[in-house]
Amino acid sequence: MISKNILIAESGSTKTDWCLIQGNRKKTFKTQGINPYFLLEKEILSIFENELKIDRKKTAIDEIHFYGAGMNSTDKKKQIEKCLKIHFPIKNIHSYSDLMASARATCGHQKGISCILGTGSNSCYFDGKKMGFKTPALGYLLGDEGGGTHLGKKILQYYLHDIFDTELKTKFESRYDFSKEVILENLYQKPLANRYLASFASFVVENRGHYMIENIAEDCLNDFFMHHLIRYPNIHKMPVHFSGSVAFFLKDIIKNLTEQYDIQLGMIIQKPMKGLIAFHSN
Repeated sequence: MISKNILIAESGSTKTDWCLIQGNRKKTFKTQGINPYFLLEKEILSIFENELKIDRKKTAIDEIHFYGAGMNSTDKKKQIEKCLKIHFPIKNIHSYSDLMASARATCGHQKGISCILGTGSNSCYFDGKKMGFKTPALGYLLGDEGGGTHLGKKILQYYLHDIFDTELKTKFESRYDFSKEVILENLYQKPLANRYLASFASFVVENRGHYMIENIAEDCLNDFFMHHLIRYPNIHKMPVHFSGSVAFFLKDIIKNLTEQYDIQLGMIIQKPMKGLIAFHSN
């Protein structure tokens, strides 16, 4: 049992989950997403002040662990830590990438490979303490194999090339009231094209069982295995874990692929917070 009061944050660009651990008690909070690539320091501080409902006068916090998207550079980590120290004037504040969140939540203190399949995709080897070998994460234009942007790209290609059969085409057009021109405008002229692409991944989940949808999902996930997982040294000697909504909703395909590639399947979780609580409580 821990005696420290620990605050954990797990943040994406859209929302942030917080958990305050006080002995055996846990309190959860939610705020909007905090990504230092998109927010100024004053905007981050405003979120802390107006959305994070922790009474700082009555609540002692010993350490803070912030995991988030956009935390891959030292400058961005320092920016988050500075804002946290302004709002919570304590010394023991740490910031990490979302990949570290996945690694600690799935591997715990053991060796393994941890993969994120969410809006995008990423992976790394974790030795129980730190991340090691990892394949390049090239973003939605050159990478994100198996992620939501990859699935969304395939869905739009099938639709715009008129490959969908009548059933899927009708479902797509009733679900999304978009013309070809509107789709291309969102992709090539408006910001955050990656989020736009990933929004179509839900069409895959909603139409599981249709052979075209199954082919798209299997092809995208197989690309992740081919371009990333099989390149890991000793891939067959340790568990491979997955986190993220795409992994969670397509877990049956992941299970089949791990069997085909003779890979030991570990955990598949949608969100890392439960695992992070366990990691920091032990």
